[in-house]
Amino acid sequence: MRLYLSSYRLGASAARLKKLLKGGRRAAVIQNALDFVPAEARLAYEANIHDHKADLADWGIEPEELDLRHYFGQPHALEKALSRFDFVWAVGGNAFLLRRAMRQSGFDRIIAELLRKDALVYGGFSAGAVVAAPSLDGIDIMDDPQQLAPDYDEAILWDGLGLVDFSIVPHYRSAHDEAEAAEKTVNFLEEAGTPFQPLRDGEVIIVEGRNVTLLPVLPEALRRSA
Repeated sequence: MRLYLSSYRLGASAARLKKLLKGGRRAAVIQNALDFVPAEARLAYEANIHDHKADLADWGIEPEELDLRHYFGQPHALEKALSRFDFVWAVGGNAFLLRRAMRQSGFDRIIAELLRKDALVYGGFSAGAVVAAPSLDGIDIMDDPQQLAPDYDEAILWDGLGLVDFSIVPHYRSAHDEAEAAEKTVNFLEEAGTPFQPLRDGEVIIVEGRNVTLLPVLPEALRRSA
């Protein structure tokens, strides 16, 4: 199993992602965590502030959006679509909405099997990283679990994908709007005795087989040689 889990965007260790891909270049970009945002606002953000697909292209990765809503109730079609990719990149937004999309499309079951076969790399930042945990308990401090969008089931899913055996708290002690909520989430998980890993923006968790590594923020001069 190969995972690349970041607090914010690609983080400061994208060179390690390239190594993790082992020459793979085709990326499925999943942006369903943002489905509560109106399409016009999303397009404006992409055009004027940040384009997640351009982020990957800058590193020689070939991105293509994969909208899980197109596969709700059609897991076999999704499995066929995912077979074309070397990398899945799930962007931030609302972790509970993303988790719903993964359940309604069958992505959660399919990705577990593909990772078991080492057929691709799963990556994500913020919500995309959070859902890799066993549970979303405590994440409701950061994200509204009742946030919905058209065609989404109302039921709240508290179980994560279980790709790692600890919770992930992004934006911890970072210059991010959710930093205060991240601090509260860390306190909640500590009191609950739940294993967790806080991530500052720029930090990344790499999983290769049974090896789990936390990559700190490197100086700019070292990033592309990492």
